[in-house]
Amino acid sequence: MCMFNDSSGMVLDEIIRGRRTYRMFRPEVPPEVQISMIIQAGLAAPFAAAAIGGKGNEYFRQFFVFPRGSRGLVIAGGLLMQKIHIMADGLETQMKQNPAFQSKAEPFARRLEIIRKAGVVPGVGTAPYYIVVAERKGFPPVEQQSLAHCLENMWLKATSLNLGFQLVSVTGQMGTDPEFCRLLGIPPDVFELNGCAVGYYQEELPPSIRPPADMVTKWME
Repeated sequence: MCMFNDSSGMVLDEIIRGRRTYRMFRPEVPPEVQISMIIQAGLAAPFAAAAIGGKGNEYFRQFFVFPRGSRGLVIAGGLLMQKIHIMADGLETQMKQNPAFQSKAEPFARRLEIIRKAGVVPGVGTAPYYIVVAERKGFPPVEQQSLAHCLENMWLKATSLNLGFQLVSVTGQMGTDPEFCRLLGIPPDVFELNGCAVGYYQEELPPSIRPPADMVTKWME
């Protein structure tokens, strides 16, 4: 059993407070050893063991690293943009058919339209590394929850290394895309996916504002 002291908790608190979303990255490329450290932190994250069960020798969680400028990244970026177009068109149709839905979906639709006009998925090519994480599907389907734990661990590790981190959430729509899965070398509709971008952030962001815990906590009797 690991033993921790007060200073360990203080360091962890500092890392948690320092965790931010960085969308602007410097051109310098972090060393591969730091990316491996971030992936190792993701491997340490909890997962739904009962849902996955025994699936042979292949580990249920896999990572795929696309360096900026690589052939694979160009292909991945194109496939992700195709998905953005499909999502934007589908959302626009739904909004026209359902005014109540439009009021809920309009902010997200605007975000998709910005990405579509830019022609680049944020983080994919704008950061030195785009990382895809794959989690084998099981029952009940809790893969995205497990991926969230994994990405949070990776995010905190990146923060501790003074690296910027950005979620690339459209990756979560690619698990059934045959071309994207072929690029990764995995069968479609067998893994859930999510992704992130990692690199040196361009400038440090101010601390995020959160309320004191006692303002949002109710002790139940």
